[in-house]
Amino acid sequence: MNPAFSVVFLTTLIGAGQGLLIALVGVEAALWLGFGDAAAVPPILYVVGAALSCLLGALGLVASFFHLGHPERAWRAIAMWRTSWLSRECLCLPAFLACTFAYGGAHAFASPYTLAIGLIAVIVSALLFVCTGMIYACLRFLQEWATPLTLVNFALLGCASGFTLATACAALLAPVLVSPLAVAACVLTLAGCVSRGASLARNARLRPKSTVQSATGIRATRVEQKSRGFTAGAFNLREFFHGKTPQTLRRIKWTFIVAGFIVPFVLVAFGGSVRSIGFSFALLCAASAIQYAGLVAERWFFFAEARHPQNLYYRQA
Repeated sequence: MNPAFSVVFLTTLIGAGQGLLIALVGVEAALWLGFGDAAAVPPILYVVGAALSCLLGALGLVASFFHLGHPERAWRAIAMWRTSWLSRECLCLPAFLACTFAYGGAHAFASPYTLAIGLIAVIVSALLFVCTGMIYACLRFLQEWATPLTLVNFALLGCASGFTLATACAALLAPVLVSPLAVAACVLTLAGCVSRGASLARNARLRPKSTVQSATGIRATRVEQKSRGFTAGAFNLREFFHGKTPQTLRRIKWTFIVAGFIVPFVLVAFGGSVRSIGFSFALLCAASAIQYAGLVAERWFFFAEARHPQNLYYRQA
């Protein structure tokens, strides 16, 4: 497939925002259960974190409009919510933003119902992860996506980037939380690496179910295609094949493995253990930025590695 950067940014930005919100509510729930001193965590952490989560989600929503041929008709995307995962995502994303905004507002005005609102936001966030992942996992003719690992990877990578960002916020606003959040971010980053590695190994073993014979309808034993039948560009060529060489794909794969998992893991582990607040904050901000760049590369590769059956015909020179 030919990756659309609007969708790449949409999925990575909202994933980071969802993970950040889950981290904030997880912290509040742990403190409510007695794991730590709630008085040592200022409300500003939740307010700033919720605002940042809303900003990431809103930026993702804006990015999605660049993929539309007619943005003025975007409201029609919700019309098929009974059967379409895309329509369900279009409903869950604004709901997530509204719940996250309410969560931050509740902390800003010292509401006694902050945890309840946060738990509702986490549930909506989980539903959004399911909807976003199932948009691709439900496409059975794209073997690389038609696996539960697609949904698992969307959730784990979003949570990993969100928890890394939450750790950076805590370094500046609530240093007492840096160590536990750093541990959680490292665990999620490692889990995401294992899960993504499993999907890479699985996809490397896949073999196309379609053949040139089934693509063209010619039942001869040996079929050799010499030409597409046209010389100009076409929708089929633009949308369903990225045009990159195998060497480029390998470079991008190793780039996201290093930048999305290895480097952030090391930086978060080190940044969560140093005592200097300024140095820790700088390391964790670097970890968050590098990890996000790595996940952009990962999401690009996710789309590019899907081999559409139509390429058996249209990709030939």
